[in-house]
Amino acid sequence: MKVSQRLEEMQDSATIKMDQLARDLKASGKDIISLSLGEPDFDTPEFIKEAAWKALQDGHTKYTPVPGITELRKAISAKFKRENNLNYSIDEIVVSNGAKQSIANVCLALLNPGDEVILFTPYWVSYFEIVRLAGGNPVELSAGIETDFKITADQLKKAITSKTRLIIYSSPCNPTGSVFAEDELREISEVILAHKNLMVLSDEIYEYINFTDTHYSIGSIAGMKERTITVNGFSKGFAMTGWRLGYMGAPLWLAKGCSKIQSQFTSGANSFSQVAAVTAINEGAKAAAEMKKTFLKRKELVLNLLREIPSLKVNNPQGAFYIFVDASSLVGKSLEGIKINTVDDFCMALLDKAGVALVPGSAFGAQDCFRISYASSDADLIEAVQRIKATVEKIA
Repeated sequence: MKVSQRLEEMQDSATIKMDQLARDLKASGKDIISLSLGEPDFDTPEFIKEAAWKALQDGHTKYTPVPGITELRKAISAKFKRENNLNYSIDEIVVSNGAKQSIANVCLALLNPGDEVILFTPYWVSYFEIVRLAGGNPVELSAGIETDFKITADQLKKAITSKTRLIIYSSPCNPTGSVFAEDELREISEVILAHKNLMVLSDEIYEYINFTDTHYSIGSIAGMKERTITVNGFSKGFAMTGWRLGYMGAPLWLAKGCSKIQSQFTSGANSFSQVAAVTAINEGAKAAAEMKKTFLKRKELVLNLLREIPSLKVNNPQGAFYIFVDASSLVGKSLEGIKINTVDDFCMALLDKAGVALVPGSAFGAQDCFRISYASSDADLIEAVQRIKATVEKIA
C-alpha cells in the first residue's frame, strides 16, 4: 500500500518540522532555544477570551454559514473600508480556518493544471506547496538583502508569461519583514493591469506589526479591486494563532468559488471564535499596538546583537517579527570538522552544538539565509544570539 503521488511529492512545512525537532530535543532534556516558529509569545488579550466565553454561554456552538457569520463579515467589511480603503461587500468576504486555508481556497478555485504562479521570493514556506497541490507551477522571483528582499516592477514585468495566472506576496513579509510602500505597489499594479487575466494575492496577515506605521493595500489602487485577493486574519496581530481564523476579500465570482471549495473541505469556521473575532476587530486596535511596541524593541535588541557578528549580514526589516540573515559567507567553511556546504548545514550544526533552532532560508526559496523569529523573551533572544555568535566564531 502506498500514499498518493501528490503526497509523496509534497514537502513538510520546514517551520513546523524544525519546531517539532526542537520540541523533541527539549523533551529529551537538552537545553534548546527555539526561534523557529512564527507565533507571538503573548497570550490572547483577555477581553477577546471573555467574548469567546460569553459566546459559549449564549449558545454559539452550532454550525456556521460556510463563508462566516454575518456579524463577522460585516465587521471585516467595515475594517477593510476603515483601515485599507477597500470596499468589499459581505458577499465578497470568506472567513476560513486560518489565512492558510484562505490561500489554499484561492489556489484551488483559480488555478488550472500548468498555470504559473509568481512567488515574490523569499516567500512564506507554504505558498510553494499549496500552489503545487492545486496543480500550478510556482515561479520564484527573487530579491536579495541589497534591495531589502523586495522585487521590482521591472523584474515582475520580465517574469510574466502567457501562462501566468496569479502572483502571491506578503507585506509585511514572512520571512523577511520587508514592507512594500505605496509607490512600489503602484508600479507593480501597473504591470498587473497590463495583463487582463492576471490576479494578485496580497497576504496582509502581519498588517498590525508594521513599524513604518503606513500599511498599504494593493487592492485599493484604481482598477485593482477586481484583480486582487486580500488575505488577512487574527493570528499575528491579536495573538490568536490557536483560534484558527483567517479571512479574505475578493471579487464576488472568486469569493463564491472559494466558499464552494471550503464547503467540501471544512465548512464554516468554529462558531464561538467567530463571535469573539468581532470583538477583536472592533476593539483590539490598542492591544495590537501594544504588542507591536514590544516587537519593535525586540527587533532593535536582536539587530544590535547580530551586527556584532561580522560574518553575518542583516538589513533593517520594517515589519512582522523576523530577521532574515544572510549567512552566505559561512558556506564552504568548517565547524569542528563538519563541512558547512549550505546554510541548512549551519542551522543543523547550530541546533546540535548550541541548542538554537532557526529555519534555514531554503524553506523560503533563499538558500543563503536563515530566519530568526524574535517572538520570544528578551532573555532567550540574548542567549540565543550569544550562542550563534560563539558558534560562528568557531567556523573557519
